[in-house]
Amino acid sequence: MDFSKSRNLETTVKRVCRDLFIPKINTSKKMSTLTNSANSLELPPDIKKSCGEKQTEITAERVKLTKSIKEKQSNELEKVALKRKAEGEEKLPGRKEAKIMELDNQLVATVPLPHIPLKNIMDVEMKLVYVDEEDVSYEFAQPYMWAGLQATGHNATMMPPTSARDLTTLPQIDKWLQVALKDASSCYRQKKYAVAAGQFRTALELCSKGAALGKPFEAHAEDIASVASFIETKLVTCYLRMRKPDLALNHAHRSIVLNPAYFRNHLRQAAVFRCLERYSEAARSAMIADYMFWLCGGSEHCVSKLIKLYWQAMIEEAITRAEAFSAMYTPFATKIRADKTEKVKEVFVKTHPAYVDCIYTDTQGLHVLPQTADWSSFPPQQYLLTLGFKNKEDGKFLEKLSSRKLPTFTEHKTPFSLLTREDTVRLMETVGKRILPILDFIRSTQLNGNFHACSGVIEKLHYASLLSRLQRVKEQTQVINQAMAELATVPYLQDISQQEAELLQSLMADAMDTLEGKKSNKERVWNTIQKVGRIEDFLYQLEDNFLKTKKLRTARRQKTKMKRLQTVQQS
Repeated sequence: MDFSKSRNLETTVKRVCRDLFIPKINTSKKMSTLTNSANSLELPPDIKKSCGEKQTEITAERVKLTKSIKEKQSNELEKVALKRKAEGEEKLPGRKEAKIMELDNQLVATVPLPHIPLKNIMDVEMKLVYVDEEDVSYEFAQPYMWAGLQATGHNATMMPPTSARDLTTLPQIDKWLQVALKDASSCYRQKKYAVAAGQFRTALELCSKGAALGKPFEAHAEDIASVASFIETKLVTCYLRMRKPDLALNHAHRSIVLNPAYFRNHLRQAAVFRCLERYSEAARSAMIADYMFWLCGGSEHCVSKLIKLYWQAMIEEAITRAEAFSAMYTPFATKIRADKTEKVKEVFVKTHPAYVDCIYTDTQGLHVLPQTADWSSFPPQQYLLTLGFKNKEDGKFLEKLSSRKLPTFTEHKTPFSLLTREDTVRLMETVGKRILPILDFIRSTQLNGNFHACSGVIEKLHYASLLSRLQRVKEQTQVINQAMAELATVPYLQDISQQEAELLQSLMADAMDTLEGKKSNKERVWNTIQKVGRIEDFLYQLEDNFLKTKKLRTARRQKTKMKRLQTVQQS
């Protein structure tokens, strides 16, 4: 498929997402019914966002609804113990040797590195990623039932009324689109994956031209998004079957943008990252998939257990393959004090002597591991992450996370001058190979952090700008699509303020305009943030230089004063 056709297919996402900058979640947990057998995981829960009307109303309402569901779950579980001990759970993954430290008892326990066979990982993918979703009804919102009525059947859900429209009947798919999808699904079941991918692309193109629903002028944006998301996710499975994960990547990202509440979309993204050997990102996608499964009412323990196994395997692989750094997770139940943090660093030095050139303890966001993760407990067992680096230059940028609101990690000797091509290449290498991999690893066990809601996403958008300067369009498109998927997921993972919600909208709008190639008189939001960060760095540098100079002057004056006193005493 040529570049122009690819751009046409991308409009499927852009047309339906203009009113869906921030995803909506249902106001109550809905119990999605899966197959009753623990060994048969054939049908996923139907998860669909509720309807909205206007852009500004959607933003405020979705943030409030996400917050309300978390508060409701928290109230229901007030009596659950806050501390979840690690004893009796599966063993903790680590690098060469996983290290667990008990702060109160100063006890260090060495746990052998667990190994999860590739067969187990492939079994998870066969049951949850490649499952045949022909009967999912394209992820439409199912007819709701009032509280107290039990929904039955594979596709039934419980869902409160979300708008004035009638939810008793599902939207009708356009007949030509339905024919194309049936033909594509038939080819997929016959293992003709290349033919199926071509037919799904045709279906996606029909959808982008308005042939998604039987009554296109009466269709809701979210219903169109449901159809497009279903097609995108089928393309992901086709390309994965063809062992072409690079082609599946953008489709995986776009399926999340269209429907971020559906846990399988995140799990398929994790599978694509695994095939591309991007294990930290795969771990984060699996973590989000497990959280979404619980948040949207998933009650099948066997499904959550499989997702956690996948998440654990990706963390293990990420740590094992890391060469520049090593990691240690420390469980705790009380507030971390400065003296305890120093004690953790002392233990790290003893257990990881080759990675002590720079040691960073992440106190900004607490971490969760799959072996002890229990989303129904508020909070689940939490861990303190300590990273050690062989090279100080690789880890020194992390200190900015705790001291800056919107840190920029690209060192620039002349912050107010234009970048040369050589500078751009150097910064791209720094961000792509040293900064983003470490941030991705930190976020692989951190559902939400205490620093800015978009932290980690803005750095990716900075990286996309550098790729654009070097005219690496394919990579730039992949990075922006990934950033958009993460932006769409943010409101589900943490409470965000009105200011942060507006920033999310601005980032998503600018990202879409960039993908469409639209020019603007205004600078992109992330480039503006980067400039502010550079100015802040410049001011910090001036302050440091001033304090160093002041210290030297004070030392010289003291030295001169002492010499004068000695001269007076001798005379």
